[in-house]
Amino acid sequence: MSTRPTGVHPADRETAAPSRPPSDLPVRPSAAELRSMGKSEARELSDALFERLHGLARETHAYSYVRGTIIELNMPLVRFIAARFRHRAEDMEDILQVGTIGLIKAVDGYDPDRGVEFVTYAIPTIAGEIKRYFRDTSWPVRVPRSMQELHLTVARGSDRLEQELARLPHPEEIAADLHITVAQAIEGLVAGRVHRSDSLDALRERDTDETGSAILDRLGGCDPGIELADFRTAVRPLLVELPWREQAVLKLRFWDGWTQAQIARRIGVSQMHVSRLLTATLARLREQLEDLDAPGWQDAA
Repeated sequence: MSTRPTGVHPADRETAAPSRPPSDLPVRPSAAELRSMGKSEARELSDALFERLHGLARETHAYSYVRGTIIELNMPLVRFIAARFRHRAEDMEDILQVGTIGLIKAVDGYDPDRGVEFVTYAIPTIAGEIKRYFRDTSWPVRVPRSMQELHLTVARGSDRLEQELARLPHPEEIAADLHITVAQAIEGLVAGRVHRSDSLDALRERDTDETGSAILDRLGGCDPGIELADFRTAVRPLLVELPWREQAVLKLRFWDGWTQAQIARRIGVSQMHVSRLLTATLARLREQLEDLDAPGWQDAA
């Protein structure tokens, strides 16, 4: 499920502010200036703006302007954290927008008086928002939260080892690198498979004799004969107790495939009489089969 809002980007909606700042505030850096700004310079400006924001009332124009500037200034942090999840099947634009929501929450919840740097506070807030998005919306099959977190750890470790080894790492190598058991590494890899559900109409891609066939065409089905096995076993002793004529009618109709007209000529009665015999006999057998204490079921058990 995509969290992408219609119309505007979350940051654009949340940071909507006049192009001209209040008279006592500096002009907001342009997009080009933000891209060329170094990390230390951006951090210093962000800290100064937080100090200014802390003294403003939330309902004022100045507060909205400063808050929006801080959010824009820290958008590279969102992109940095979102890059950790690039192995996911979800669109990166969706991940960035969820991360932006986390950044907005971090800006609104940050208190500079606590003595903690904003980056230290914002990183777990943004990452937590993205993880919550994956946990709540992106798993077709619901798995425990601990298993989801294990998958994220294993996936990051696998990506790092793949770059170092220039090949896909084995579960034993992942386990040794992350200091977990091989079983945990395998569980983390397997858990990732539920991120993407395949359509039953999807064609087989492997180069085999079944190439091009859909998954649905390769699924097994229930054998009707198996479903009737218990009933056949249970009805056998009940058939023995039937009168000879009822036995003959059932055999000719269901074993030999005769029509009611053919049976009627064989035993010398009308077709209507054969129909009544079949109806009454089948009703009696059905009643006995529904009774689990009947001899047939007891013998089958």
